[in-house]
Amino acid sequence: MTVPALRLPVARRISWPFLPPELRAEISVRCGAEVVEEEACELGFTPGFAAVLTCADGTRHFVKAASAKAQRGSALSYRAEIAVLKSLHPTLPVPRLLWSIDGDWVALSTSYAGGRAPALPWRADELEACLDALEQAASLLTPSPVSAGPVAEEFAAWPSYWGWVLPREHLDEAAALAAGFAAHCGGETLVHGDVRADNLLIIGDGAGVRAEVLDWTWPAEGAAWLDTVTLLALARSQGASGVDELLATRALTRDVPEEAIDSWLALLAGYFLKSAGDPVPPAAPHLRGHQQVAGEAFWDWLAERRGWL
Repeated sequence: MTVPALRLPVARRISWPFLPPELRAEISVRCGAEVVEEEACELGFTPGFAAVLTCADGTRHFVKAASAKAQRGSALSYRAEIAVLKSLHPTLPVPRLLWSIDGDWVALSTSYAGGRAPALPWRADELEACLDALEQAASLLTPSPVSAGPVAEEFAAWPSYWGWVLPREHLDEAAALAAGFAAHCGGETLVHGDVRADNLLIIGDGAGVRAEVLDWTWPAEGAAWLDTVTLLALARSQGASGVDELLATRALTRDVPEEAIDSWLALLAGYFLKSAGDPVPPAAPHLRGHQQVAGEAFWDWLAERRGWL
């Protein structure tokens, strides 16, 4: 089966001039100087404000903001991220929280190290750097430093989503695999839950390349290997080579039972394939298309591993 390439999503975001004057003034105070330039971050799905701001003193700051009323979903996700970032170890490969605002608008600023999204198709060194970051994160996030719901509870409804997926061969087998995910995917690690190319930042190049994991808005407690499998499945659909070898050799996945990995892939495939058929959010017109392609990416790797192709 040929799976369409999973592209980086592009969001419709509010820009700096359209933020309330009082919020812009407060952000300038928090940044330490008047904001003179905006470099919008176009990746992602949330319609909230996200940009690198340059101030009059030459400093640069990454800032996100959303209206608690008009952009409630984005504001809630930013609040969740603020709560997580406040509790993370400073040596984690994660941007540090510098300040936050919570009122009619929710805003936060994290440390800015420059960098870029991973190149697509994936480069081997950049994928390795991202996998290294996930391994480092897992070691420091076990046990979880924050209170987060267990994977078994957070994703409890997802096995049922296979009932909404259009018929395909081996659907019942995939649904059965997904139904058993709780027995395989539990653990004490704080997992990101949404690791994909646009939630990763590549810094440097060559031998010094490293990665940071961004946007900790949907964390849960589960097995340490979950994020690695998620990333490998999506990277596979984005031109990464040697994914099966990486799965078999990386520290977090090499000893994980095949059935456990397939159960997680089946759970993700069902969620994304079902969600792709939901109504399109006006502020995220590309979301459903992304979910369809992501669902097929998880399905394709699962089908290859199970010999269904």
